[in-house]
Amino acid sequence: MSMPKGPTRTVLPMAKDDVSRAGPQILQPSGWPAPKGYANGMAADGRLVVTGGVIGWDGQGHLPDNFIAQVRQTLGNISAILAEGGARPEHLVRLTWYVVDIEEYLANLKTLGQVYREFFGAHYPAMALVQVVRLVEKAARVEIEATAVVPR
Repeated sequence: MSMPKGPTRTVLPMAKDDVSRAGPQILQPSGWPAPKGYANGMAADGRLVVTGGVIGWDGQGHLPDNFIAQVRQTLGNISAILAEGGARPEHLVRLTWYVVDIEEYLANLKTLGQVYREFFGAHYPAMALVQVVRLVEKAARVEIEATAVVPR
């Protein structure tokens, strides 16, 4: 009995002699189409820095009214939390987005990409997007959890 041949695993970029100093590596099974704006998987060694569910309120607890402004503030808040933990954008390995309206998200993909790159550049970790009925903060349109791994 022969086993079906599945995709092989590719880890990019990582030199074998650089494992301890390397940041996160993108996991891309060979033969799979390249994802746009996210990675299929990440591998990393180091110190874990995680956020809770972060929303787009400012230092006074005010939320902007529109979705894009909330995303911008949310990503800024995540960036500040990462910095507090000694992490930089390239250390991100995962983002989980919770939105109350997936159509609003999809209708704003180009602008969302621009806003994302303002904070994290062209580093795209593994990501998930989940539509929820509502968030704990009733006026919030988006909540994001982040995980980063700072190399030792």
